[in-house]
Order: sequence, then C-alpha cells, then structure tokens
Amino acid sequence: MTSAPARQARPRPGGRRKKSSDHTVFGVPERFMRPRLVLIAAAAILVGFGLLMIYSASSVTALSDPDVADAAFYLKRQLIFIAAGLVAAVVLARTDYRLWARQLLLPIWVITVLLLLAVVVLGTDNDMGATRWINLGFFQLQPSEFAKITVIFTAANIAERYYEQGSIDWGTFVKLLIAGVGVPLALIIIQPDKGSTMIIALTLLVMGYLAGLPKRLLLVLLVAGIVAFLALSLKDDYSRQRLLTMLDPWADPFDTGYQLVQGFYAFGSGGLFGVGLGFSRQKYSYLPMAHNDFIFAIIGEECGLVGTLGVLAGFAVFMWAGLQIARYAPDLCGRLVAAGCTSLVMVQLLLNVCGVLGLFPLSGKPIPFLSYGGSSIIASLMLVGIIASVSIHSHLPETEHDSARRSWQLEGSSQAPREGRGFTVIEGRARGESRASQGASRGSGRPSRGRSGGPSFGRGRINLGPNASDRLRGGGRDPRNRR
Repeated sequence: MTSAPARQARPRPGGRRKKSSDHTVFGVPERFMRPRLVLIAAAAILVGFGLLMIYSASSVTALSDPDVADAAFYLKRQLIFIAAGLVAAVVLARTDYRLWARQLLLPIWVITVLLLLAVVVLGTDNDMGATRWINLGFFQLQPSEFAKITVIFTAANIAERYYEQGSIDWGTFVKLLIAGVGVPLALIIIQPDKGSTMIIALTLLVMGYLAGLPKRLLLVLLVAGIVAFLALSLKDDYSRQRLLTMLDPWADPFDTGYQLVQGFYAFGSGGLFGVGLGFSRQKYSYLPMAHNDFIFAIIGEECGLVGTLGVLAGFAVFMWAGLQIARYAPDLCGRLVAAGCTSLVMVQLLLNVCGVLGLFPLSGKPIPFLSYGGSSIIASLMLVGIIASVSIHSHLPETEHDSARRSWQLEGSSQAPREGRGFTVIEGRARGESRASQGASRGSGRPSRGRSGGPSFGRGRINLGPNASDRLRGGGRDPRNRR
C-alpha cells in the first residue's frame, strides 16, 4: 500500500465530521433508526403510564363489584390484551407493509366487511346505546377499531396506483375509493359509531393532502363532512342531546351533563400538580367510565395540569417519530401508511381530550395506549407495528457511485479502504473504461501517476489531485520544491 505524506495522514483534532446522512445507529442509517427508536420508546412509555392509570382509576370500581372483588382485575385483563397486541405488532413490524397493502389487501378488506356486517346482525350494545361489539364470551370484539387499519391500507393502495404507478385513471380512482373506503364507513355509521367515522374521515383528509389531492377538493370534502356530522347529530334524540350537553352541561348536571360535570370537578381538584397518584376522589363511583373514556380526567386530577401536558407531549413525540418515518419511506404507499397510522392515533387522542374538556361532543372513543379496552389497545399496538414496518423496510436509494465505490480496494490488499488513512485507490477497470485504453496506457512508456506520485503499473487510477493545503500554497506544486 502506498502511504500518503505524513501531513496528509495526520488527522485534524477531533477528527473529520461526517455528514448526518453518514451516521449509523446499530448499523442502520440514523435517519431511519432514530425515529424508529423514538416511536417505540414513546409508545412503550405511554402504554406503561396507561397501565398505572388504569389500575388507579379502576381499582375502586373492581373492588365494589361483587362478581370481581379484585382491585387489579382490569389491570390484569389489560396486560393480557397488551401481550396479544405486542405479538401482533412484532409480526406486522417484521413483515413488509407492502404485503398487507398490496398482495393481501383484498382478503383483509373482505374479512373486515364481514365483521362489520356481523356487528349489524349479531352485535351487542353493552348498554352503551350503540351496537358496536361482538360478544365472543371471553372478549368483546369491536371490529371498527380494526377497520380503521384496513381503510388506511385501502386508501394508500388506491392512491399509489393513481399517483405513483399511473395504472388507473381519475374515474377508476374515484370508483375504487367509493367502494373500498365508502362501504366500511357506511357499515360503521349505521352502528352508529360517529366517533370512528370522524376519525377515519379526518385521517383520510390528511392522507389525501399528502398524496396530492387538490386543496380545493379537500376543502369541499371537509365542509361536506362537517355538514354531514351536524345532520347526523341532530337526527336522533341521543346524538342531539350530546351536542346540547357540550354547549351547556350545567343545564342538567345530575342527568345528561353528569359525566361531563364530574370530569370538570376532577380537573379542578387536580390543580397544577395533582392530588397524587392513587388519591383521586372522582373514581369513587362519582365519575362513570373513569378507566376508559374519562381516564384523561383522572390523569388531570391525580397528576394535575403538568401530568396532562406531559401526556400530550408524549403523543407529540410519537407524532414526530411517525411523520419522520413517513418522510423517509421508500414509496408513496409507505408514506401514506405511516402518516395515516400516525394521524389516526393523534386524531383519536384529540377527539377524546376535546370531548372530556367540553370542547366537542362526547364520542365514546378511548385514548390510544392509555384507556382500558381490548380492541383499542390491540389496534393501537398494531398501528405501531405497521409504522415500524415502514421504517424497517425503508432504505437509501442506490446510485452509480455506490456500485463504483464497492469496487475500490487498497493497493496490495483486498481490504476496503478505511477513513482517516492515506491510501491509493485502484480499480482493475473503471466503469466504461475499455481494455484498449488500458493497453494504450501500458504502451505509452510513461507510467501514470496518482496523487501519491507512485507508478500505477498499468492499472487504472482515480486521480484525487493535490490536497487542499497544497492548492492554497501554489496551485498544486510541491511546497518543498518552491524557490
């Protein structure tokens, strides 16, 4: 190996700084690994905090139930659901997301529609006023939670076929959207489950914006959605009362406005730092569904304003990681899947928080990762697995320079060059260089010289030229030969 001059071989203090794109974490480019680790860490922290709050909010309810009489009953069940969700998340993360969004999309869509139809025929309302569950004996399955994932896959597939592949025209694009997205949405609306319908609709608007739908069309769809929501809310007494309760919960604080008013009491008692974990008063049968829909109110009471802001900050970190993964996804399908799953979590969070704060009609939708519920936590962890799958199966684009760089080797060695050492780069034959040109070089009688001045012995070289200090001193001449 031909050594470079000592001045060139001596590294600068602190070493040469690499570009951020060259950094790796566990052998993976930083742009991919950092948001992946942040996503998993944020989800794990939120799930762990959710377990703590579920135990605190449900212990009194579980003890007062003669059929349960176990303070940790809901905590144990949630742990089982989390275990099932983690298995599903790992499977989804290790499997290429394109398999679900392309090859297996049709059977997934058919199964989803059949489950939604089963809700209409065999479903139960669990005394909640809406038929949304299928009683499996050991588990109350809520298909609409999993239908959200199917709709994201379907919309991403159709958008990719129109915008990136160009395999369908605009008319086919609209027809496929109406069939692939409209049918599941219609089956969810008739349950009725306006909360899930709104979450899916807003998520689709975000995906449409990222895919490139005209902004005017998106605005029209948004206005039409608001009008449709108001029409559905005013259609029946149950939905209309929820809207009126949001506007004035104190009009009937002991009946229709009872749950919302008790939630206000919880926030008011918590103050800035809360009354302390486990010391909530509202969970003593004052606040209904304290460990489910209204767990955010218990967080506000026990952890105060600081605790609620911390929860929102945790979800903000989750959103950043998910959108970063979407940003570096290798194709449009991956970008839409990652952004859609992230948006779904955030929209559902805001819908619950705004409902508990009285800023929006109560929807009955739990907070992802935090609220008690089997279908909710399993679906939430599946979303994390899908986003992680997009990150795991992302890669840097291959360029012609990458293939040329792989053919480099040190002179007299089969090892690849290491950064920070002086070396001569050689190639048996450069890309596009003919054998005739190599023969002409050999027959010229003058060996070609590279940067170090050593002979090439007939092999092609990459002439890197003088170093920066030589050029500044005198146009590439050796400073020792200057007069």
